Amino acid sequence: MTSVYDDRYEALEPFFRIIMEGLGGLVDGEHFFDILAEDVVTEFVVTVPGYPARVEGREDLAALYRGYGDAIILDHSGDLAVHRDRETSTVVLEYAVQGHLTLTGRPYENRFVSVITIQDRAVTHWRDYLDSYAAVQALGVGG
Repeated sequence: MTSVYDDRYEALEPFFRIIMEGLGGLVDGEHFFDILAEDVVTEFVVTVPGYPARVEGREDLAALYRGYGDAIILDHSGDLAVHRDRETSTVVLEYAVQGHLTLTGRPYENRFVSVITIQDRAVTHWRDYLDSYAAVQALGVGG
């Protein structure tokens, strides 16, 4: 598998690091995009206006994340809690990110819960929950 990662994703590096830490030893790959199955399904259960609720495929998720740094640059991630269910091959990650808005420098903070299914050492399904109010407040979207 060829990695889709390149320097256009540097704004998300703290996110990538915390995910790799949380899934350490459970998946194969050197980078976030490498651990995703080609046909991974990503669902954003709690989201913000203008963001998709569902993305199918690694390439489409990479395309969605490619423009992240146009709006937000993450500076730090932490508060990682990992919950594993070996019977269902499910991992739940709780974590926080901090960063700043690209255009204004205004601070951005958010908390996430990601419910991740792993098969054959690759992520096949990702269900994401975030504090949408924090995102809307930081970005000033949705009124």
